[in-house]
Amino acid sequence: MTNNIINVTGFRKVYGDFVAVDDISFAVARGEIFGLLGPNGAGKTSTLECLEGLRQPDGGTLQIAGVDPSREARKLRGKIGVQLQTSGLPETISASEAMKFFCAYQGIAPRYDLLDRLGLAEKRGAAYGELSTGQKRRLALALAVANEPEVLILDEPTAGLDVASRVELHDLMREMQAGGTTILLATHDMAEAEELAGRVAILLNGRIAATGSPLEITATGDGLTKVSVHTEKHSLEQVNGSFPGVQQRALKEEYVVYFSSDVGPTVSALINYVQAHDDALVDLRVERPSLEDRFLEITNAGGKK
Repeated sequence: MTNNIINVTGFRKVYGDFVAVDDISFAVARGEIFGLLGPNGAGKTSTLECLEGLRQPDGGTLQIAGVDPSREARKLRGKIGVQLQTSGLPETISASEAMKFFCAYQGIAPRYDLLDRLGLAEKRGAAYGELSTGQKRRLALALAVANEPEVLILDEPTAGLDVASRVELHDLMREMQAGGTTILLATHDMAEAEELAGRVAILLNGRIAATGSPLEITATGDGLTKVSVHTEKHSLEQVNGSFPGVQQRALKEEYVVYFSSDVGPTVSALINYVQAHDDALVDLRVERPSLEDRFLEITNAGGKK
């Protein structure tokens, strides 16, 4: 029996002559944080809106928490929580009133504790229109998680948040995941996706260009590993020849920086050279390509892996 709580198969969404999403398939396991990545116009929001029951798919099947979102909107309501990029709250409604209203809609007691946890304790009585962008984002998140949903859908949740609020949000996401909540995260923040998501799918021009764990995706690219070396006598600075696997070389402050396609032989050769020239390592850093590096590689190549 499958443990997937989200299943998307052959999904297609069309607006007039424009194909926004073109035959994509992916699945998300129960309790997983799954990242949906891609540049603007890639099809992320269309995918989320169809999963949320806000739009009808033009092909394929979607299922979330055992529910067909296009046919069972009422049943879906109690199973998911959604934080949209923009909120339709009235400008005059207060944070407390919004929480009371949303919880009444779900048939649960108001979760004012979430307002406090997300830094809105002093803004409970403030009108929505008076809140900053970050405060509006935090209120939207509090409303999204108030019903303790099986699946939480977050669309750019940290946009406009300060560092402390981002940390609090990430802690809350991990806490909810530990409690069994599945999180579908759409974000432009590659570092956020790499830190939080167990797996990601990269959308490009309405199709999936890559899917897997951040480690799997970065390992399959052509990105070069950065090796930064600082030695006592700076013996590497005057080397005109190359080392195995090195494609590029640069100087940065007291470091010689190498970009290698085969990091093992590169590091071994560098260490041997330093020792053979009566020098000593002060610092050696190996930095594998980030998810952002791989994302840029994929998008710049038009989706070719």
